[in-house]
Amino acid sequence: MRLNLKKAGIIGVGEYLPERILTNADLEKIVDTSDEWITTRTGIKERHLADKGQAASDLAYQAARKALENAKLKPEDLDLIVVATITGDMPFPSVAAILQNQLGAKHAASFDISAACAGFVYGLSVAHQFIACSTYKNALVVGVEVLSSITDWQDRNTCVLFGDGAGAVVLSEVKSGGIISTYLGCDGSKVGILNLPAGGSRNPATHDTVDKRMHYLKMQGNELFK
Repeated sequence: MRLNLKKAGIIGVGEYLPERILTNADLEKIVDTSDEWITTRTGIKERHLADKGQAASDLAYQAARKALENAKLKPEDLDLIVVATITGDMPFPSVAAILQNQLGAKHAASFDISAACAGFVYGLSVAHQFIACSTYKNALVVGVEVLSSITDWQDRNTCVLFGDGAGAVVLSEVKSGGIISTYLGCDGSKVGILNLPAGGSRNPATHDTVDKRMHYLKMQGNELFK
């Protein structure tokens, strides 16, 4: 049986970057690195960092508000909010739930997706299915990270790479065009290449995990590059 799926497309976009900027020159004063070393290997010159006390939901709200304005929709028009993040305000409730309240989108089902770098694509694909199947009409998808909160500023191999920011889109039914298809994949055998060792059920927070700096992002750069 062939399903009569609707076309779903992006009708609004928004973004937000924190005002604070950390340059390569600033990093030279923190760790043993240089602008030349960072630029030749990554192309990065500066990154935006959230202020103290500024959480993922705060960044997400700014991007979401712009996306709604761009889509010419009100928060109460939303049926679904999906937030892709690995740096939520707290383990629970979800950033999506906090964002729903901040926006006043009282009719929207809300949940987070944890898929790291691929999170936004996963979120977009999930929201697309809900609209294509006529379950929901309008969906907000936000990708947001405050990676500075889990960055080890003593590790020059990782601290030069990451910053903070948020991007948001509003998905809705469209008459033509839209998202044609999506492809999702995963290789669970490589989970040790880039991870956050502690803070979950495997290694709950203890004095030992804190002393060993296990609550910071860890990366095997060469293996990840391959």
